[in-house]
Amino acid sequence: MVDLTRRGSLAALIAGGAAASAPPAGAATQIAAPSWGQGPEGQRKADLGDGRFLNPILAGDHPDPTIVRDGDEWWMTFSSFDAYPGLVLWRSRDLVNWTPVTAALKTPIGSVWAPELVKHAGRWFLYIPARRPEGRSIYVITADHPSGPWSEPVDLHLPDHIDPGHAVGEDGSRWLFLSGGDRIRLADDGLSTAGAVEHVYDPWRYPDDWDVESFSPEGPKVLRRGDWFYLVTAVGGTAGPPTGHMVIAARSRSIHGPWEHHPDNPIVRTRRNSEKWWSRGHATLVEGPGGGWWMVYHGYENGFWTLGRQCLLDPVEWTADGWFRAKGGDLSKPLPKPKGGSALTHGLALSDDFSTDKLGVQWGFYDPAPGEAARLTRQDGALVMAAKGAQPRDCSPLACVAGDPAYQMEVELEVEPGVQAGVLLFYSRRLYCGLGWTGERFVMHRYGLERNARAPEGYGRKIWLRLTNDRHVVTLHHSGDGRTWKKFDVQMEVSGYHHNTAGDFLSLRPALFAAGSGQARFRDVRYRALG
Repeated sequence: MVDLTRRGSLAALIAGGAAASAPPAGAATQIAAPSWGQGPEGQRKADLGDGRFLNPILAGDHPDPTIVRDGDEWWMTFSSFDAYPGLVLWRSRDLVNWTPVTAALKTPIGSVWAPELVKHAGRWFLYIPARRPEGRSIYVITADHPSGPWSEPVDLHLPDHIDPGHAVGEDGSRWLFLSGGDRIRLADDGLSTAGAVEHVYDPWRYPDDWDVESFSPEGPKVLRRGDWFYLVTAVGGTAGPPTGHMVIAARSRSIHGPWEHHPDNPIVRTRRNSEKWWSRGHATLVEGPGGGWWMVYHGYENGFWTLGRQCLLDPVEWTADGWFRAKGGDLSKPLPKPKGGSALTHGLALSDDFSTDKLGVQWGFYDPAPGEAARLTRQDGALVMAAKGAQPRDCSPLACVAGDPAYQMEVELEVEPGVQAGVLLFYSRRLYCGLGWTGERFVMHRYGLERNARAPEGYGRKIWLRLTNDRHVVTLHHSGDGRTWKKFDVQMEVSGYHHNTAGDFLSLRPALFAAGSGQARFRDVRYRALG
């Protein structure tokens, strides 16, 4: 096992995480947080039940939202990065309460960045940028309905861009607007390109003395309203300083330009480190129920980079000169819900007795190989997972998105000889923590490293594990019978387990894993949010 006193790259990694997690210089004292509604298991819910809502509308890691109105329903999905099945489609009838329906992307194509959901001529499209170690491209999948089934990915052979934004010109031509102010024409069926990439837009630039990550024009979203095409773009970088990411806009009478900058750019920006939401950006305009207009975009919660970029809803007002402005301020306070519409059951219980298949809708493998789902079977109320790799870093843990600052997860597990299985808080192969069990000993995981630990007398191959993440303080308990619990003798602090430490734009997620050779059986996962 690796000696946890080792210095060098590990020390630099964790030091960087601690620095990134510390309150920024000059940050104001945080006031008491307002209360959210209560979803399944006490999870945070935006709907307050009194005609108001409190952001986020989807707590936890839901970055780069792309949204489509279809009659009296709205469909939305997000970047899924290394999680497969990926691109979970969510449905709503009021823009505040959302229900997960299906995962559109089953075949691994790499780390999935900001997608674009489109309905065109009665057919649904998802344009998907994806990165592999050997390169990147943009793919497309299609369906007759967002609930699926979705087709296999088609490669559009666009290796130099990310963040496609679909648009239809005044002449009916179809386009993908791309990062960097570029675009390319699509064939009429939307399944291939027609022509070369061209540069068509130079985004508005912020003053040089602003604290941002980088210029990085990305996430172009095009809306046609009245006589104008509106182009909404993100600049400033999606991580780094809390004041970096922002929303800018431009408009044109033609899809071909020229593009006129919004006189009040940026439309949305985190201006102070003391604000509730950091790095707000990557917006899409959408008409809500009752005819009101809104933007959906993402942001990091102040002090909780670990939760990833959460989905926010901001009311929009159209002005007499044909521009629009955001009305929600810093989104720290409750806002009136969209008028009209009806509420669906919000969210998803994360407890799982494995009586039904929640792969994709709840659970996702980290960076799986093709056919990874074959590792899982459900037998007699248990999830049976075939082991893979040697440690969490190479065994494709099975994780889910948590949106609460404090929560607890318990599970019963049983391992065959040669298997290490357990519970984790998993960010990436470089950074995770948790506790594994081999049937003979514990394996403690911290900083993405491991160390053996003795087990109490009388433990067999079956064990119960409990992981508590209380605002970044992680406590582990174990039990031989599921009733009497003993505290593991090491606690951890994980506020540095996030993108500004380890990259990859991910979040810290509760996960199950099985490494080695053989099988592990998991039963009765129990999740609950903590107050």
